[in-house]
Amino acid sequence: MQILKFGGSSLADSQCIKRVSDVIRDKVKHGDNPAAVVVSAIGKSTDLLTEMANRSSKGDESYLKLLTKFRDVHFTILSELFDGSDAYKDSYAHLSETFDTLEDLLRGIFLVLEASPRSMDYVLSFGERSSAYIISQYLTLLGVESDFLDARHIITTNKNFGNAQVDLDVTYRKIQDHFTENKSVQIVTGFISAAKGGLTTTLGRGGSDYTAALIGAALDADQVEIWTDVSGVLTADPRKVRKAFTIERMTYAEAVEMSHFGAKVIYPPTIHPLMEKDIPIYIKNTFDPDHDGTFISSLPGDYDKAVKGISSISNICLITLQGSGLFGVPGVAARLFRSLAEANINIILITQGSSEHSISFAIQPSQMRKACKRVEREFSSEIERGSVEPLKIETDLSVIAIIGENMRYVPGVAGKMLTALGNNGINAIAIAQGSSELNISVVVNAENESKSLNVLHQAFFLSDTKVINLFMVGVGLIGSALLKQLQDQKEFLKDKRFLEIRVVALANTRKMVFDEDGINLQNWKESLSGSDDDSNLTVFVSKMKALNLPNSVFVDNTANSEIPDFYNEILRSSISISTPNKIATSSDFDQYIHLNKLASKNNVYFGFETNVGAGLPVISTLRNLIDSGDRVIKIEGVLSGSLSYIFNHFDENTTFSEAVDAAGKLGYTEPDPRIDLNGVDVKRKILILAREAGMVMEGSDVEVNNILPAYCQKASLEELPAALKRADDHFESLRQEASLKGKKLRMIAKLENGAAGINLEAVDPSSPFYFLSGSDNMIVFTTERYRDRPLVVQGPGAGAEVTAAGVFAEIIHIGNLI
Repeated sequence: MQILKFGGSSLADSQCIKRVSDVIRDKVKHGDNPAAVVVSAIGKSTDLLTEMANRSSKGDESYLKLLTKFRDVHFTILSELFDGSDAYKDSYAHLSETFDTLEDLLRGIFLVLEASPRSMDYVLSFGERSSAYIISQYLTLLGVESDFLDARHIITTNKNFGNAQVDLDVTYRKIQDHFTENKSVQIVTGFISAAKGGLTTTLGRGGSDYTAALIGAALDADQVEIWTDVSGVLTADPRKVRKAFTIERMTYAEAVEMSHFGAKVIYPPTIHPLMEKDIPIYIKNTFDPDHDGTFISSLPGDYDKAVKGISSISNICLITLQGSGLFGVPGVAARLFRSLAEANINIILITQGSSEHSISFAIQPSQMRKACKRVEREFSSEIERGSVEPLKIETDLSVIAIIGENMRYVPGVAGKMLTALGNNGINAIAIAQGSSELNISVVVNAENESKSLNVLHQAFFLSDTKVINLFMVGVGLIGSALLKQLQDQKEFLKDKRFLEIRVVALANTRKMVFDEDGINLQNWKESLSGSDDDSNLTVFVSKMKALNLPNSVFVDNTANSEIPDFYNEILRSSISISTPNKIATSSDFDQYIHLNKLASKNNVYFGFETNVGAGLPVISTLRNLIDSGDRVIKIEGVLSGSLSYIFNHFDENTTFSEAVDAAGKLGYTEPDPRIDLNGVDVKRKILILAREAGMVMEGSDVEVNNILPAYCQKASLEELPAALKRADDHFESLRQEASLKGKKLRMIAKLENGAAGINLEAVDPSSPFYFLSGSDNMIVFTTERYRDRPLVVQGPGAGAEVTAAGVFAEIIHIGNLI
């Protein structure tokens, strides 16, 4: 024997009802024996009825328009289902009489200007009574032997209108008697019931599910099927977690926890009658009837993960009772919760520290004022004496819960949960866990609810593949190269490194584009150029923060001096940064320290590996030396690819000006090569290395020996080529002098004894710089451990490809950390 229940979304229109009827007819045909089919009101009928009653109670005659709409919805469905058949006239007459009764009832409410709970229950009953009647008549038309059953005849309750309590003994006896006498498929009104004496009552939230459960338990059914618009119970709310998927099997206890914490597919009262009789529940999808859905029973089934589902309750407030007067005093908790119970205040979550100094509890905001008054009255003497502090009230919060019976057998689940939240800058305001370890709940700021759900869903269900969300500014040479590398390496990272890097936003100086699902990197140029959004960094950062995606990384591929002004705000929002932009790390020392501390405080990463040496592991090598206890004695380096190229090609066959011109044509120098030749960029790099080595240093502390004659410095950009040719003799004399001594000229930055400087030096073959070639950078670390044979890092230190590769590697590094 089966009991079926169909919700309002499954009955939204005539096509939906036909689909439901096909499910019922197929079950009858295959001998599945559906003894009862419980139905909710059609579509949004309950909302419509509620609004009618509210308007009529306020003397607002517009309730009549809503009543007309209610009639039209049902008569339209009736017409489309029966399509001129003989049964249409009788059904129309029955519904017309029903709707006339509803109109009289609403008229009465309009006249007395009051909709009592008793009246509201009667008004709401017209939704289920209408839908059940239509479906019963339509099934009869299809040849299915069925009858309409008004649940008020079989479910007896008290007179707690709006949320009536069922008299189980009387109700079970009535159900058994009715079904003994009636063997046809009973189409039952969900949600409604009757008190002794016949007054209409309702069963509260999820009442139609509860109706099905009561019938199933009374008849010892083989199973109860809840048909809705989703394919079972999902691992999380799909509206908030896009990668949520169906849970194949759950225990009753897991289902109760999921439903308590916001899973709207099934409600707690539904489960208890069936759990007592060990009757399994199926959650099925009316719009995908072949999907297996979720099977709920006493058996956990084969499942190797610790967590079964993640759920949340939005918009709660947290009240904390605290003070020295609570410590070691028996009965404090009893007094607190008794006072709340007497006020009919529902407590969502309770947590108490082992110190007994405080007790926190979460409730709905609508009950906050009443709860505070009750607690303050109960502890008024303690508050007056000062042994109990004034109540601490925190609003705009949400509860996030991870649920699963396997959690008790797996160590470290709570740690994994809190680590995942912490790595994404989400603070757990309160934590609660029962001794059964079936549920671990945390209270977070409401703005972080969706982010928390996604973070935890990824940690517990998608941990094999971590998703990194990139927000990228700058799509020039470096940015374009990075996007190509991301696209080319996409499958490898996903298959071999279990990492998915999703570019959520792009911006250049003209346009910006956002796509939460990830921009298609094969046509990112078209997406960006075709965007309707003009580039605006303030808006870009605001939108990035508003999206509040887990594992977010901001990538600044520019040399723009304005973008680093946003780094503070970005890091405070728990978003990591990766950038080759040297402005922030080479400007004011206090700001450099502040950004690093801010990243640490918010548990994110401020990455600037490519500030020195492009894709070479320079900064990370320095950090590793220091972190492992080595002491830096000296750092030397050819830190400019353009200067490296110029002095590596300046020889007896190539003049200095020709070498500079060649470097410019290859794109190594700035349009004005004096920026390179004056060591502006090198100065920033040695400054960054000095700071990373632990020195307090400003840019003004770095001594730069300018190598250009004064007339080159004063020349206009148009005059510069001639001025550089004029300087050829000067540089040739320096080269020859070095050559006669078996040396070569190199522009070297040096950090030693707390001082930093940049000079043009002549080096002999004993120096590693002597053998430099091309545009390579070389950094030489002399330390306590590497004193006799210094540690050398050498390779291409400039170019879009290698710089992009360095940023790419840093993004992967960030992904491994968060």
